[in-house]
Amino acid sequence: MTSQQFINSVLDYDEFGSATQLEPFEWEVDGKKGMTMKATNEYWTSRQRQAHSLHEISYRACYKPQLPRFFIERLSRPGDAVYDPFMGRGTTQLEAFLLGRKPLGNDINPLSKVLLAPRLSPPLISDIERRLGGIDLSESAENNTELLAFYHVDTLKEIIALKEYFLKREQLGTLDSIDAWIRMVAINRLSGHSPGFFSVYTLPPNQAVSVKRQLKINETREQIPEYKDIRSRIIKKSKSLLKDWNGARLNEFTHDLSSQLTNSNAESVSRIATSSTQLVVTSPPFLDVVNYQADNWLRCWFIGIDSSEINISQFKKIADWESTMTAVLKDLKRIIKPGGYIAFEVGEVRNGTVLLEENVIRCGVKAGLEPVIILINSQEFTKTANAWGVDNSKKGTNTNRIVVFEQRR
Repeated sequence: MTSQQFINSVLDYDEFGSATQLEPFEWEVDGKKGMTMKATNEYWTSRQRQAHSLHEISYRACYKPQLPRFFIERLSRPGDAVYDPFMGRGTTQLEAFLLGRKPLGNDINPLSKVLLAPRLSPPLISDIERRLGGIDLSESAENNTELLAFYHVDTLKEIIALKEYFLKREQLGTLDSIDAWIRMVAINRLSGHSPGFFSVYTLPPNQAVSVKRQLKINETREQIPEYKDIRSRIIKKSKSLLKDWNGARLNEFTHDLSSQLTNSNAESVSRIATSSTQLVVTSPPFLDVVNYQADNWLRCWFIGIDSSEINISQFKKIADWESTMTAVLKDLKRIIKPGGYIAFEVGEVRNGTVLLEENVIRCGVKAGLEPVIILINSQEFTKTANAWGVDNSKKGTNTNRIVVFEQRR
């Protein structure tokens, strides 16, 4: 699809019964002037909740699979590579894989690869059950009594035994796809607010509170951690994740769907080859809105790393954010094929006073990319926001705001 064809498809979009609203945005960057249209509509919706079950992994500030699908279906073809330099839980890569595209991804946090890679090669539930049954969870060496704020003493012993099993297998080079799957599911059962998690009641699973905060939650709720069998919870979550999966469907695709997942600073991802990708769909950190280091401390502990030592960017000043995003977009210009596209998603921050898509336009032009359109998806808020006690008419990200660039031939 050419850029003009894509623009026309956006302007004509009315799947949810409303017409696209247009607003011109005039920009000037280093003496270069231009005008890019902002197109506002409901392109994917809170009512459109169905996505593949393999996506059902919690992660803070992740977008819905319908977002990358919108661009993957229109701006790439089966067999093309699709890349995300800030892959998080891997929504773009997994959706690309399910649509017959080659998934390429990067994230500075090693946790991202641990969360995504197993879902690109799912095992059989029978193999998961057999492996879990053969792991000895009765003995553990680490003594981490602080975590008793979250877990019953026997649950914690099982969690640590499982953690030490994975670390040993990884050290010996014997950690296989079944181990990787079980580890990924266990990470996503570590803490949460329903009986399916290993922990006592805590915040939704995309954020782990501090030990001090959890002790306060326990006191307020007058709760004491009860024993939770971790094997049964891993199996139950595995069945839920795999309910839509049919590996035979991949026989529909004759091209290479093997993934390439890297762990680098997004400003220079040298392992992703020049002119290797048709499409990028990504969402960078939005200034200082989310503290990914603090959110993921418990998950990182489980895989044997200290989240405080990961150099995840947190920006307070717009100028610093622009500087970094310009460097990222320059590397994406190198990676994208001539005629390829970048869909760069940001949102309203600071109560809507900062519209980052306008900053992104400047960054992209400085990087040598050609703006195509600014697509603004406007929709009602989902129950996830309400679970956090956030009134999104006043706080948080109110819309998806995506700047589409083209790498001109």
